[in-house]
Amino acid sequence: MALISKKKIPFKVSPLLLKYLQKYQRSINVPIEYSDLLRYDNSIPLYDKEGKDTLWETVFYPQSDMQMIYHNLKKIYAVIKSDGDLSVIDHLVIDRVDICQYGNTKPFRVRIVNQINDNFDYFYIKNADASRIYGLELEHLLSPNRISYGAYKHTLIEEHIAGIPGDQFIKNNLKDKGLNETRLAKEFVKFNERCFVQLLGDMHSSNFVINITPDFEEISYRIKAIDFDQQSYEGRRSIYLPQYFKQNNPLIEIGLKHMTPETVRQYQKEERALITNRLKVERYRIADLLRVMTKDTISFPENVKTLKQDLAEFYDDNRFLTCKNMGEIVKVSLWMLIKKPDLYNL
Repeated sequence: MALISKKKIPFKVSPLLLKYLQKYQRSINVPIEYSDLLRYDNSIPLYDKEGKDTLWETVFYPQSDMQMIYHNLKKIYAVIKSDGDLSVIDHLVIDRVDICQYGNTKPFRVRIVNQINDNFDYFYIKNADASRIYGLELEHLLSPNRISYGAYKHTLIEEHIAGIPGDQFIKNNLKDKGLNETRLAKEFVKFNERCFVQLLGDMHSSNFVINITPDFEEISYRIKAIDFDQQSYEGRRSIYLPQYFKQNNPLIEIGLKHMTPETVRQYQKEERALITNRLKVERYRIADLLRVMTKDTISFPENVKTLKQDLAEFYDDNRFLTCKNMGEIVKVSLWMLIKKPDLYNL
């Protein structure tokens, strides 16, 4: 079972990381920052349709601030959705602004509604954390999931990642008659492998969503990470493997029911091959990212020491032992894709 040692400590965005974000159009100009949203003067708990506390609070702003704040939030939506074309906000209204006091970055979630068709969307405004930015970038470059986000000074803007939250899927969807357990189990194996390769931790069922897509004669599934705070932070290998979180046990049990060890190894090898192809396609951008990451501090020395020892033992490769920080560990982890493509035949 995987256990997080303590609450994640956020790390400041370094000047080198800011330059990287500017180079690849991840640095955006927005008219309002995270600190501006803290000016609310009241809040109430937000409950779901069943009357359960969601751990989010809906916040309310003084009348003197509300109009300006809401207008600027619509401008941010235009920046992330239409490259700043303000004509798209004419029929948009800010329906609600929520804050999660329990999140590491205490994120704000903005619900925005199109008055013409009542369609709604969300986006998030958070304190910028270097770990999270590295996680977002690695997910965008190495996974099949495209991630839309932007940073401005100490503020991070993220597009909503749609899907059924993993914990809700486990609770409500595992008994569906149309559930294809074999395909779901296969996707979890692939998701597990992606997290491990890029060292994205804490992927229990509350931190990922599941997309269901009708696919010809069957249904396909895609698991997407939604929380990147634990990118290359913890010091134990198990934290980077979703299979070790007890919240994910129902998915593990489905895998044990439908897959043999040989099948699991086949899917692991397939996913590592796909990640290798993405690595080759984006090699220059990933090289730029790793150059910044290897000069940055996103964890503590004791975590670096224990993780590199764990990985050196797992891969039987002492290259990990020379790593001085988490960026260097990620770099060697990605190198293993090329150096040891038949890892699961060892």
